[in-house]
Amino acid sequence: MSNPGRHTMQIGAHALVFTGTFDAAGLTLAIEKTKKAGFDLIEIPLMDPSSFDRGLAASLLKEHDLAATASLGLNESTDLTSPDPSVVEAGERMLTECLEIVHAMGSSHLCGVIYSAMKKYMEPATAAGRASSAAAIGRLATRAADLGIHLSLEVVNRYETNLINTGRAALEFLDEIDHDNVSVHLDTYHMNIEESDQFSPVLDVGDRLGYVHIGESHRGYLGSGTVDFGSFFRGLARIGYDGPVVFESFSSAVVAQDLSRMLGIWRNLWQDSDDLAAHANLFIREQLRSVQSIELH
Repeated sequence: MSNPGRHTMQIGAHALVFTGTFDAAGLTLAIEKTKKAGFDLIEIPLMDPSSFDRGLAASLLKEHDLAATASLGLNESTDLTSPDPSVVEAGERMLTECLEIVHAMGSSHLCGVIYSAMKKYMEPATAAGRASSAAAIGRLATRAADLGIHLSLEVVNRYETNLINTGRAALEFLDEIDHDNVSVHLDTYHMNIEESDQFSPVLDVGDRLGYVHIGESHRGYLGSGTVDFGSFFRGLARIGYDGPVVFESFSSAVVAQDLSRMLGIWRNLWQDSDDLAAHANLFIREQLRSVQSIELH
């Protein structure tokens, strides 16, 4: 599989493994520790883009020779599926600012729940809400293309969106958006809740897979839960995936207040983020090495 806008596979970590605050001190800590743990890339959440120091981020990434991506989840005031045009406009405005930040950091990827609010909806998605989101993402994709940025829509479970909960549902939504620089973002944690297995969805999505999150069933140490990582990595090998592979884990030991509440991070699954991150880096690279050896069989 080849995609002109895609780089050689990079193994990364979500910044919330290390810090819940993204002022100068938090950003510096997260970038330093991500590099120290052996990762190629850091995923930086832009939950409050207006206060994010893009210049500092760019200089720190360059200093530590670390690549970056950015992610976020919208909320009720920025929901692209909202029937209120002013809310949709606020969401587009915020995401446009995020594109500018990604560009300023020298990055080329924005991902996450950027198509709806990240929340438990109490009703199914409406046709109008779906069309509103697809149209807004299409406009953002045009701006992103001008900046050399790729968008990936994260497939999350039913408690975090009512729009796309499976890989196949994401493909249908991509067809409605119809932009080459928008792809599917799969996450093993969410797949473990919604999909029939960890292998078939990867093959279903195929060359439209643009971003990967690696998370355990309880969002703690990789290999200590129920996610079938062996099947998932076999799927990646089968389709020749070469995009970002990013470790994501949450614990009450590191808290970004709004996000932690939204994701239900009520218990402490780990204390030592340095140990957790080093373990995850090794775990992911060993899984990739194992599936690469299948070619020799």
